[in-house]
Amino acid sequence: MQGMTLLSYSVGSADGPMLGETIGANLDRTAARVPDADALVDVPTGRRWTYRELVAEVDAVARGLLARGLAKGDRVGIWAPNCPEWTILQYATAKIGAILVNINPAYRTHELAYVLEQSGVGLLVAAERLKTSDYRAMVTEVRPSLADVIFIGSPDWDALQHDQVPDVVLRERSAELTFDDPINIQYTSGTTGFPKGATLSHHNILNNGFFVAETQGWTEADRVCLPVPFYHCFGMVMGNLGATTHGACMVIPARAFDPGATLQAVQDERCTVLYGVPTMFIAELALPGFADFDLSALRTGVMAGSPCPVHVMKRVIADMGMAEVTICYGMTETSPVSTQTARDDDLERRVSTVGRVGPHLEVKIIDPSTGLLVPRGVAGELCTRGYSVMLGYWRQPEATAEAVDAARWMHTGDLATMDEDGYVNIVGRIKDLVIRGGENVYPREVEEFLYGHPDIVDVQVIGVPDERFGEELMAWVRLREGAAPLDAEGVREYCAGRLAHYKIPRYVKIVDEFPMTVTGKVRKVEMREVSARELGLTMTDS
Repeated sequence: MQGMTLLSYSVGSADGPMLGETIGANLDRTAARVPDADALVDVPTGRRWTYRELVAEVDAVARGLLARGLAKGDRVGIWAPNCPEWTILQYATAKIGAILVNINPAYRTHELAYVLEQSGVGLLVAAERLKTSDYRAMVTEVRPSLADVIFIGSPDWDALQHDQVPDVVLRERSAELTFDDPINIQYTSGTTGFPKGATLSHHNILNNGFFVAETQGWTEADRVCLPVPFYHCFGMVMGNLGATTHGACMVIPARAFDPGATLQAVQDERCTVLYGVPTMFIAELALPGFADFDLSALRTGVMAGSPCPVHVMKRVIADMGMAEVTICYGMTETSPVSTQTARDDDLERRVSTVGRVGPHLEVKIIDPSTGLLVPRGVAGELCTRGYSVMLGYWRQPEATAEAVDAARWMHTGDLATMDEDGYVNIVGRIKDLVIRGGENVYPREVEEFLYGHPDIVDVQVIGVPDERFGEELMAWVRLREGAAPLDAEGVREYCAGRLAHYKIPRYVKIVDEFPMTVTGKVRKVEMREVSARELGLTMTDS
């Protein structure tokens, strides 16, 4: 082996086997083990369920769905913010083999109609409203494409738990299910065109939730604060399924993310685990009175969803007491997590990488033009394979074939490097890569550098069209409260002599916020469009 180049391939070792069962069977097994342990707490209403009570309510809703004639494989849409009914429906549909279709709470009628039609939803369960969104009115607009609607909290929802088939019918249905059956469709927020429905099985998401929680060392003593949305894998898989596979307690702090409500829930419920995307942690740390919250029970959690700024990670460990916090990397199509840092990784690993490949999974990094493995330390496209890879995009075989190759490798579209110990570092998106005058610039590198500026709270770097260089760099910057104005010249001065000249942003835009998806991912495509328009530049390709 001496003198041979180490290539960018790694396989995850595992202490234990995968879970070979359906979601419903796993929930029943946990409830039998810890029937009186807290399972679910809804802070806004004060409602609470033990595992015995949760299974009873899940089974009641499942029998109600069967009474409405739902068959295995039928699609049930859920369009609601985080609430106990979301979680209950998640497990009830799994118990009868119906496919839960997660619908983004931020969708409007055009997007709602598309998802309902594309997935073939026969029954929609929806909230009545959230903030300024009147779901009932929007459902009325798209009603012709729907067979049936139940609004949470209405008499129809109550009827689900009263108009039921006998328990034996539910047991017979559950016995017909296999863990490879499709159980969930999640629409990815495509940057171009319509979103695609990643179709996931019991096996996909049950195991992913289990192993992400295992890596954090969860037991039935853990209490998990979940401000991340259930409609996304972060909430329903890493959160809910992580909890129920371990007998831990799910804590819902609010209907939608609120930094104060999140920290209050952590304090009052003595949460040991906290989840969030970086923007959530940034908002919590910046909250006036942050130091007044008692966060002493916190131990671990996950920061994921987008690149995690180093300075934020350090503050989460030091100021929030999350000494064992982990970083996860993944995508909806892989259930979602492919790599994760370990609780005992040193600080440098946890702030500069997304960890190593998860148990029972493989990752490799390839040259996108040749498909060949690149040497360790060389950037290329990250691919992953294993139990977590989706069944496919719902009713889109061509799109599936583009993403998942014949050997079942999921091509992520992310640029990454792997070091000699197998730690992966995400350096950007293939589509986000900025090529300025023939030089490859990874926005992530420039962002991390600019985070060091004393007046910059958050920053996103994009490429905008340029006649001379093809692309130029632009930084969108959020300043700390009370900071002096900062212009492009000031940013360039800060960078001069410390960054290569071609990595220094030509344009700077000061903003209060970035365009975001509901899951907290920054929409760089939208930023590029806005910037090009404001600068009078012509967009050649989004």
